[in-house]
Amino acid sequence: MATSKKLNITPLHDRVIVKPAAAEEKSAGGIIIPDTAKEKPSRGIVIAAGPGKKDEPVTVKAGDTVLYSKYAGTEIQIEGADLLIMRESDILAIV
Repeated sequence: MATSKKLNITPLHDRVIVKPAAAEEKSAGGIIIPDTAKEKPSRGIVIAAGPGKKDEPVTVKAGDTVLYSKYAGTEIQIEGADLLIMRESDILAIV
């Protein structure tokens, strides 16, 4: 899914929709990692962000690459793409 494609979904309040990065295929030593041993990625690209809470605007914007906690968010599937929807507070850093 391209980030330039318009989604038919808008997150509310402080929610953010993130497209997770692909899991690592090889280890640093060159060993190919099987699907069952791959770790969930903790990096992704923001696809859409809500307006924020009344007194706290959202600080991330579409296109930002972010790091988030390992078990953050809820997995959703929109238009065939696997995405995560999470609170902005689950995002640890903008890379």
